[in-house]
Amino acid sequence: MITVFGIKNCDTIKKTKAWLEANEVPYQFHDYRKDGIDQALLERLESRLGWEALLNRRGTTWRKLPETVRDNIDRQSALAAMLEQPAMIKRPIVIDDNIASIGFDAANWENTLKA
Repeated sequence: MITVFGIKNCDTIKKTKAWLEANEVPYQFHDYRKDGIDQALLERLESRLGWEALLNRRGTTWRKLPETVRDNIDRQSALAAMLEQPAMIKRPIVIDDNIASIGFDAANWENTLKA
């Protein structure tokens, strides 16, 4: 089964869930704020997608970090920051055995999730 990772009140998550439901694609939702995220889960996501792809550098949480932290970010510090503040993880992350994607990507999902 597909798992969608994100934050419940995120507009892109709402759009993703609506697309999945409209296309009758079964999924489960994992809310970082409600369900949490631990080191093991974050490392599993990172192993499939890469830490740089996971890190949301556009959000307000990223922009609130001190400039010295942003300028010197590496894998270890990025994973630590994402664990501490899950809002720094891009969303949605859509994962199952065959797909691992970040962001709303209906064109890709048409071929991979509905197949």
